[in-house]
Amino acid sequence: MNTARQPLIIILVAAIAVIGAALVSQYWGGLQPCELCLMERWPYYAAIMIAVLALALPAPGWPRVALLLLVLVFVGSAVLGFYHVGVEQHWFQGPTACTNSGRAPQTLAELKQMLARTQVVLCDQVQWSLWGVSLAGWNVLVSVLIAMFAFFAWKRRA
Repeated sequence: MNTARQPLIIILVAAIAVIGAALVSQYWGGLQPCELCLMERWPYYAAIMIAVLALALPAPGWPRVALLLLVLVFVGSAVLGFYHVGVEQHWFQGPTACTNSGRAPQTLAELKQMLARTQVVLCDQVQWSLWGVSLAGWNVLVSVLIAMFAFFAWKRRA
């Protein structure tokens, strides 16, 4: 019997590892996430829920549906990560709450408004990188790899 249990466990462990690393770097490493970083965690939370449900409720056909859902979740995660990389590289305009617009406030009132709505951690500034790749870039890579793994696991079980 060709079950989807093993790929679901692998995806679950990978998603928990990514979220765990993000939380450890935040709470013990002092690396504060920006607004987009926090949004990039949501697909991993969704993947954990989908994988746990698929493993806990092995209804006929549900594990294959779960694998297909995981493909979509991680494709979305890769797109969101690519957007964040684009914001960091100034290819795209980021959210106004966490991006430096480059425009200086003209009045004291404008300065107060800007400070009130701007987060301390800016989305367009790379806080940490490994081999020249930011965390958002690593998220794109990991998301694409997990999406491909889930797709081939789903296709294999056809």
